[in-house]
Amino acid sequence: MNKRPLSKVIENVSTVVKGEEKVLKLAMTALLARGHLLLEGVPGVGKTTLALALARSLGLSFQRTQFTSDLLPADILGFSVYDPKTGEFTFKPGPVFNNIVLADEINRATPRTQSALLEAMGEGQVTIEGRTFRLPQPFLVIATQNPLDLYGTFPLPDSQLDRFLLKIVISYPPREAEAQVLKDGSLREKAHRLQPVSSPDEIEKMQLEVEKVWAEEVIVQYILDIAEATRRDPRFSLGLSTRGALHLLKAAKAWAYIEGRDYVVPDDIKEVAPYVVTHRIRLSGEGLDPVRAVLDILERTEIPL
Repeated sequence: MNKRPLSKVIENVSTVVKGEEKVLKLAMTALLARGHLLLEGVPGVGKTTLALALARSLGLSFQRTQFTSDLLPADILGFSVYDPKTGEFTFKPGPVFNNIVLADEINRATPRTQSALLEAMGEGQVTIEGRTFRLPQPFLVIATQNPLDLYGTFPLPDSQLDRFLLKIVISYPPREAEAQVLKDGSLREKAHRLQPVSSPDEIEKMQLEVEKVWAEEVIVQYILDIAEATRRDPRFSLGLSTRGALHLLKAAKAWAYIEGRDYVVPDDIKEVAPYVVTHRIRLSGEGLDPVRAVLDILERTEIPL
């Protein structure tokens, strides 16, 4: 497989997103698997810059919406405006009608507003006032989330979390990368000036190729063993669902494609599982680390022969 188109995108974004190659590859995994991406981290660690740089590099339309407690669903989806000259209502599309939608600080909005994205993320369409509108393709929601212990946040319901293929926790950058950020100044401005190195047609072609990536029966059984382990482990009050297992396979196919293969190997599962599984399970006790628990499951689950 030709990795060059993907390499160009990652190289381009890396000029403004320093020291985060794994995060960039995971973001491309979400896009190529036709999923969505949830980024969690304290304010100021580059989550918004990543989304902007990715959109600019891919040549996709982009819209950022700042989620606040007074944001309404119509502010995201759009609304109808009465035209007194024609006596008819005209639909004005909202920010969701873009290829990449950045829902900035999504957990500062109320659950009612958060749920406005459910149909868009699940079906690639929205229904407004009885009318259904298809969304542009490719379509990717990148949501940023502040840690839940910060003031003024609303936890995302399970139904909303399940719409995100991957959840990535972004921490402070390595010292060398942070030093480069300080020298370069405003990376947000540089992200705005990035030139496209891909196109919507090229992305859709890659998405179709990802769907053709082969997974042997042994890979399917391995995923089922992982799911079953989360359901049996007493540390988990809620294990991985069937849809979660399906998303794990989709993400593994996209990761294999990014690595230049047209087939999935067990290491692909191990690479993406912490980002696919962690936000879909619930732990039964206080003080348990969900990432550590998932990694432990991966270590203890044998690969079927």
